[in-house]
Amino acid sequence: MKLDRESAGARWIVRPDGCDKVTGKLNFLTDLSFPGMVYGTILRSPYPHARIKAIRTDAAARLPGVVAVITHRDVPGVNRFGIMYPDQPVLCEDRVRFVGDAVAAVAAESEEAAGEALRLIEVEYEELPVIDSPEAALAPEAPRLHPGGNVLHRTHYERGNVEGAFRRCAVIVEETYETPRQMHAYMETEGGLFVPGPDGKLAVYAPTQHGYMDRMQLARILAMPETDIRVVSSPIGGSFGGKDELNIQPYGALLALCCGRPVKIHQSRWESVRAGLKRHPMKIAMKTGVDADGRLLAHRVRILADTGAYATLGAPVLQFATEHAVGPYRIPHVDVEGWAVYTNNGVSGEFRGFGGNQVVFALEGQMDRLAEALGMDAWEFRRINLRGMDDPGPLGQRVAPTDGARHVWETIRRSSLWERRSGRTTDRRAETRLHQRDVSSGSGHVDVRPDNGGSGPAAASFSSPWVRRGVGAAMVMHGCGLGFGIPDPAGGRIGLSAQGNIQVAFGHEEFGQGLLASLQLMIQDLFACDPGDIEIILGDTDRAPHSGSSTASRTTSMVWQALHRLQPHFSRAVCERASTMSGIPVSHLRLGPGGVWAGPERVVRYREIAEKGTEGLQFETQFHFPVTPDAIMGGHYLYTFAGVVTEVEVNLLTGQVTVLGVEHAVAAGPVVNPMGYLGQIEGGNGMALGFALMEDAVMDGSRYVTTNLDTYLIPTIRDVPERIEVYAIEDLPPNDNYGPRGVGEVGSVGLAPAIAAAVRQATGTWINRLPISREQLMRPISTFLHENAPMVSVPDVGKEEG
Repeated sequence: MKLDRESAGARWIVRPDGCDKVTGKLNFLTDLSFPGMVYGTILRSPYPHARIKAIRTDAAARLPGVVAVITHRDVPGVNRFGIMYPDQPVLCEDRVRFVGDAVAAVAAESEEAAGEALRLIEVEYEELPVIDSPEAALAPEAPRLHPGGNVLHRTHYERGNVEGAFRRCAVIVEETYETPRQMHAYMETEGGLFVPGPDGKLAVYAPTQHGYMDRMQLARILAMPETDIRVVSSPIGGSFGGKDELNIQPYGALLALCCGRPVKIHQSRWESVRAGLKRHPMKIAMKTGVDADGRLLAHRVRILADTGAYATLGAPVLQFATEHAVGPYRIPHVDVEGWAVYTNNGVSGEFRGFGGNQVVFALEGQMDRLAEALGMDAWEFRRINLRGMDDPGPLGQRVAPTDGARHVWETIRRSSLWERRSGRTTDRRAETRLHQRDVSSGSGHVDVRPDNGGSGPAAASFSSPWVRRGVGAAMVMHGCGLGFGIPDPAGGRIGLSAQGNIQVAFGHEEFGQGLLASLQLMIQDLFACDPGDIEIILGDTDRAPHSGSSTASRTTSMVWQALHRLQPHFSRAVCERASTMSGIPVSHLRLGPGGVWAGPERVVRYREIAEKGTEGLQFETQFHFPVTPDAIMGGHYLYTFAGVVTEVEVNLLTGQVTVLGVEHAVAAGPVVNPMGYLGQIEGGNGMALGFALMEDAVMDGSRYVTTNLDTYLIPTIRDVPERIEVYAIEDLPPNDNYGPRGVGEVGSVGLAPAIAAAVRQATGTWINRLPISREQLMRPISTFLHENAPMVSVPDVGKEEG
């Protein structure tokens, strides 16, 4: 089904928060204020690696308007945070490990006074050797950044006999791929309001993707009971994983409790750049072999991830990358090994796609190189190697049966964009013949290079002889939920409120993904009510139950399951109450708009039931995200599948790559919220566009070169193609009761390798490093001035690095 307003029909609704957002009426958490509020700010290290010899705060504390100055000595509990491994100091005691490390914090009557106080704090540093790459961190002589060494986490998965299988391969492609340090670039930078109560309790109004996890970590830092901390975590002005971990919360909380007044902190963009999380830069070496018929036989992968100075979720990101390095393909012999390595390069952590974006770029690059080496159509090559419905998961674990990969493949095969590629490659005049050394870039090699039979790169002339077009495609298999061995709770609550509304409460957050609209539609489906009958509570630890994190493409799926568990209990209880009031048998009653109905007539309003009392009309459920029964750490059970095809235009004089059109096919079960579904895929598409073509938080000596959005470029509306089509595949196998799969991440994963494949077809250049370098694609103008040359000869790209 092509997803658009026409196909969605009545389910194409205006978001409940939409009008307030577009008019600016909606207050995000960082817009809040409170009487008697003071302003907090954080002193961060200017050095990527240094020893702290002394911290002097007397001058800052004496400054008029300053109400609190804190250092590590003022942390009453554990001076560490981190979801998986609490190894990051709240306030550094004796050592800083990156330029964003916090050393002190100040609260003052004005932002100006707070800033001046920071300048008066004296910190005496002794600079230490800087580890600015994973390779440097692994060197025997490298200084140890943590007591356990410089390796945060190592993964290894193996099946079959890889080396023996390589000896039987007809074609082997070997390549190393590199991906950038991408920023989340959310509109609302990190911040919040922290309000101490007269009873010693604390209210925290700060964006996060897991309010209960923040509460647990803050309780540990503040040495106070979790129940004394209220975390309000919604609405949020964007997150994409970047606000999953604590950021400014410890400092606001400590300052508020220290001075006994509400404290507001809101980071500038530069503070967000240097202190915030980034996508893990990865270097991925792959060696992949096939037999003469194109069947995958052997696949060896080595992943080196720069996790930065502290752990956060670096280990699970590497675990996810390890699993997804195999993808939706049948490969009998596999050997994957990965390392997440500490460096002084900021902190890498949670980011939309969670390690999948990096390895899928590499894996799909291998598929394209192998297909070309064999002279096969790239999409047909994928078909003959595609997983079947009942195949195990990438790590050999049992998974929910799914034919999503085949459905996606078929949809892309019928794509008008893919048909344009096929037509272009059969234009023999436009063909660029490559020799054996060209199948991989200079850093890789191919063992066998048959004639490509017209399936290789094509250089077609358009408006100018230096403008070329190409089409590429990629496949994605993306796990939902946190995976085996990781606590992944879910739950929710429903009841009739005192005002007569169907009130649902979830510990999830609305951060732009459209959860409010999805909830509204699900509740209307299950209870046949009107939007005005519904009250939704999100992201408040005092008012909503523990529902797990709003991450990992899990939220819609878990909310759907919770509501289906709660629906029969709530509906029966309300109908029984209405039966008592009306005298009509329960079997004749049903819920409907505004109340309880018997046939065509409403017999009791919800408000009337509430006036009689709501006791016994509240229900709660708690359960766990579905996991594989096999004890394989991190292995997933539910997957979303996607395919993407794109057409690009490359200007060989400037090296500019313009994306002209994109089609996504997504197999994720029933579409709950058509507009939200489309928005997630289109939004992920825009983020992937930046990942592929422009975004990289460049560092030099572990210091950021890109310090703001004037040097760190993100796609604008001018960069996004006008044509983005999304095809939703809703089919699920019989007896699949898991409902909709997540689509929050999958739209961001496949576009980069599809663009790389399209650039290859257009220019003859293999891409193995993101973002794609313009310099790599540029050709001298003299190339295009040869007299009587009908086509352009592409230089020997085999000598170029990707």
